[in-house]
Amino acid sequence: MSEELYVVNSRILPEIFSKVLEVKTLIHTGKVKDISEGVKAVGISRSAYYKYKDHVFLLSEGSKGRKATLSFLVSHEAGALAKILEKLRLTNANIITINQDIPINNAASVNLTIDTSQMNISVKELLDSFDNEQYIISVQLVAVE
Repeated sequence: MSEELYVVNSRILPEIFSKVLEVKTLIHTGKVKDISEGVKAVGISRSAYYKYKDHVFLLSEGSKGRKATLSFLVSHEAGALAKILEKLRLTNANIITINQDIPINNAASVNLTIDTSQMNISVKELLDSFDNEQYIISVQLVAVE
């Protein structure tokens, strides 16, 4: 049986997955010294942690050394694509492909595939940073490889 990976919104998952990720974060950041202290801090058993720890990852954790494809709908204004590319440069994302359609109704579709292995922020943080830009109508994560 082949293994498939999914990106799933945390709102629909059982709470145990979030708690396992919380333990992993506490350990990684040094806020707890070991697994026992971490599971006690979040209120789960060690067995639950060990059952899921190798199967649950944050998007940024699972995408290290990977590619991500982002789909943008941008306003038809001068410099919009340049602003997107500059933001990617500041995060150390390496651009692999760029596909831009012609603007229709003052909006253009832009698809980017980026190498996320050297990024200094997570893919989620990157997506969230684009939400605040006036020249971006929408942005979506299409795929992570």
